[in-house]
Amino acid sequence: MVLPGFVVLLMPLVLFDMYWGHELWGDVAPAWPGGGYGFAATVGVLVPLVFLAWAAPLTRMNWKRSKARSPAWVAASLPGLAAGYLVVGVIFTTVRPKRRRDWDSDCYSEGGPCWVHVHYPWLWAVGLAATLAAAALLITLLVGLGREAAPTAPSTSEPEAGPTPRSPTGTGDRHPPA
Repeated sequence: MVLPGFVVLLMPLVLFDMYWGHELWGDVAPAWPGGGYGFAATVGVLVPLVFLAWAAPLTRMNWKRSKARSPAWVAASLPGLAAGYLVVGVIFTTVRPKRRRDWDSDCYSEGGPCWVHVHYPWLWAVGLAATLAAAALLITLLVGLGREAAPTAPSTSEPEAGPTPRSPTGTGDRHPPA
């Protein structure tokens, strides 16, 4: 069961690379605003966004409280999962074979992974920097929104009352059990 599942998950990535990878990096990326580096930055920004689109609905799930709504939240996360799968496919189309002897003419053809790395040598750094910057911005926004939503204690203009002579510890007439 593991091997067929692995093949089912990897086969679309291989087909994505075979059928759209060369056109994506050979035609779309150079025409993108900022060229290949602008395209890599766009893909880098998409990484945390699609992760958030996948994970945010899953945080709303609560199987104990609502068994009927939890599958709906799982279904709501599927578009984010599919978008993440496509973004991973775009990233994997730039992976060069490890061994140099495996670099065939297809690798150096326009849009091939070797061609992409020759024309845009710092592609990985631009994509990584964009991913980290977008993730930091999203975390900052989510923490800021979390603070606004957190309930705060009502403020009073009077200072808090101290213990009375009858109850020096402030426990009233209640005493801990003996």
